Amino acid sequence: MAYQTNINLRKIQIYSVFTRNHTQEGTLKSLEGDLERIKNLGTDYIWLLPINPSGVVDRKGQVGSPYAISDYRTIDKSQGTWEDFEHLVKAIHAHGMKAMIDIVYNHTSCDSVLLKKHPEWFLHDDDGNLHNKNPEWTDVAELDYSEQGLWDYQIETLKMYAKVVDGFRCDVAPQVPIHFWEKARQEVSEVNDNILWLAESTGGDYIKAIRNKGYWISSDSEIYRAFDFAYDYDIDQIYRSYAKGQIPLSRYVEALNQQELIYPANYIKMRGLENHDQVRAHHLFPNENDLINWTAFSAFQKGSTLIYAGQEVGMKHTPDLFNVDKLNWKTDMDLSSLIKRLHELSQDEIQYKGSYDIEALDDDVVKVTFKLGCKTRIGIFTLKGKASHVKMDLPDAKYTNLITENSVEIHHGLLSIDYDPIIIEH
Repeated sequence: MAYQTNINLRKIQIYSVFTRNHTQEGTLKSLEGDLERIKNLGTDYIWLLPINPSGVVDRKGQVGSPYAISDYRTIDKSQGTWEDFEHLVKAIHAHGMKAMIDIVYNHTSCDSVLLKKHPEWFLHDDDGNLHNKNPEWTDVAELDYSEQGLWDYQIETLKMYAKVVDGFRCDVAPQVPIHFWEKARQEVSEVNDNILWLAESTGGDYIKAIRNKGYWISSDSEIYRAFDFAYDYDIDQIYRSYAKGQIPLSRYVEALNQQELIYPANYIKMRGLENHDQVRAHHLFPNENDLINWTAFSAFQKGSTLIYAGQEVGMKHTPDLFNVDKLNWKTDMDLSSLIKRLHELSQDEIQYKGSYDIEALDDDVVKVTFKLGCKTRIGIFTLKGKASHVKMDLPDAKYTNLITENSVEIHHGLLSIDYDPIIIEH
């Protein structure tokens, strides 16, 4: 694993941007005008979805997926130039943030530079035809990492970007051999030893399906050999099953607590309610109060936090990956102050160094407890809009809700929760 990973990285908040849809212009240059607002959310890293050109052959939609890349080493002309890219990164740095780019190394487009020059670097079936492990990905050609030349090319590309950016979000990271990522991390460190490595890990059902086909795919535990932090896709299916009312809260909480036992002590999960591959959180939780509680609960869990552009204003529409689909920033909801406040709280040692436990209570209320030294910080969140009385192991007294600064009271060992999330400290 990445033994050197610092648990301070649990404090970071990542803001994900799909440049094509973020502004009306859809360019790297136009994104600069939104940096101050993004920074004010508490953002530490801006993650840009792929900024490379998409392929044309077997393209899905009118403009194609940003994850069907035709050339790793150039910038999509519709988004700008290499100079625009470097200028944006400098502007991100000037705003006190860092830049992370998407690395898509499991596959290329079906008309990529690599496929034309090195067809031997791609996966083929027994008849010599291009072959994908995931048959649904019809717009891409899968790379074959048994070819050493591919390793050298990919690592050189990473070094090129490492001279500009501060982090890599690695797409479908488990399907690329972990030994490649270990070597890549080691060699990239010679160019930039402060690169942050984020893996888009995956769920158990997908891991099993790929392994049953006889292919390599990493579990999350293996991913931590090379990466600083990973998606929480290991519990994503359980999270969504609970949200849809298919399983009880206790099952979801059990899965969250299990993470404390099966991963390294310095593990970091990126906590996110939504991303470009998933439906919007406000679509999943149409009740605004539920969305507020889920937003607070997600950010209060141990780990870093992901905000997908538009989430902060409660967007319900999930942007199309294959067609131009501009974000509509005119909404009736604004979670910005809540997101910023939760990020401020996450900077306190108790939330990234303290012991951590989650408890499922009656009425679909969840209790999260951090302890460090003589301090205890507790978060109470009602996930399905139910009022409740929560038993507390704290003295009867008035406390300040650290989210709102309002006063709350524990009386006869009970704390009343109506609809607002509560975080208190003793």
